[in-house]
Amino acid sequence: MLPAMSSTSTLEGRVAVVTGSSRGIGRAMAIRLARGGAAVVVTGKSEHSTEKLPGSIHSVAEEITAAGGRAIAVHLDVRKEEDVAAMVQRTVDEFGRLDILVNNAGALWWKPVLETPLKRYDLMWEVNVRGAFLCSQHALAHMIRSGFGHIVMCSPPIGTEPNPGYVAYMTTKMGMTRLGIGIAAEHGNDNVACNSLWPVTLIESLATINYAVGDRSQWRSPDILSDALMEIVSSEPRGLTGRQLLDEPFLRERGWTQEQLDAYWLEGPPAEPVFIDGRARSAM
Repeated sequence: MLPAMSSTSTLEGRVAVVTGSSRGIGRAMAIRLARGGAAVVVTGKSEHSTEKLPGSIHSVAEEITAAGGRAIAVHLDVRKEEDVAAMVQRTVDEFGRLDILVNNAGALWWKPVLETPLKRYDLMWEVNVRGAFLCSQHALAHMIRSGFGHIVMCSPPIGTEPNPGYVAYMTTKMGMTRLGIGIAAEHGNDNVACNSLWPVTLIESLATINYAVGDRSQWRSPDILSDALMEIVSSEPRGLTGRQLLDEPFLRERGWTQEQLDAYWLEGPPAEPVFIDGRARSAM
C-alpha cells in the first residue's frame, strides 16, 4: 500500500502524462508525480500483468487512486499516431489540460552492433525517438495554450564517450536528447520547457535485472530519478529549460545532501559504483 497522497502539494492542479509507466522507472515517476499533487495519466501497452512483465497501466492507476491521488490508465503504443492523439485528447477531456509530459517509454537492445538485427534497431528508433517526437508534438499545443509546460526526455547528455555493447541503443537515446534541445529553443517564449534526465549510475529496473547489469549492491532505487523529475517540473518552465540533466549532480545543485543521496542505494553506497560513462564520474 502506498502512503497517502499529500494534501499540500506543489503540483496541485497540474496534469501529467508518463509514457511507459506500467512498471519500473515509469511507475515510480507516475506515483511520485501523483504524490506531488498532479493528476496522472498512466500509459503503456501492458493492460495485464504477467510473470515476465509484472504490473500494468491499470494496476499503477489503482495504486495511485487507492492512496488518494487522481489517475487514469490509457492504452498507448507510441509508434501509432492515432494512439497518441487519442491519449492526449482523453487527457484533456478528463482533466481539462496537459502540463507535464515525461517521455519514458523505451525499447532497448543491449548488444554489440554485429548482434543487433535491423528490426531491433528500427524498433528502438520508432519507440525512443519517433515516439517521443509524436507525444511531444501532440502535447505542445495544449501547453502553449495554457502558457505552462514541462517536457522531459529520459535520455542522456550528448557526448562522445564510447558505449560498447550499447551502440545502437545509445544512438536513439542521443536522438531524444537532441529533440529536447530543439523543443526548448523553439518554445522558450511560450513558457514551455524541455529537458533531458538521466542517471549517473545503475538503477533497479527490469532492464538491469533481465540483462544482469550489476546486482542489487550496485543499484539505486528509481526514486532518485523520480525526485529529480519533481525538482524539474515544480520549477517555472522558462527558468529551467534546454538542459541535459544527470540525477545526482542536479539534486546536489538543488541542495540535496550526501546523506539524502546515499539513501537511494539499495544496499548502501558501494565501494566501487558503476558509472554509466566517464562524464558522469567527473560530474559527481
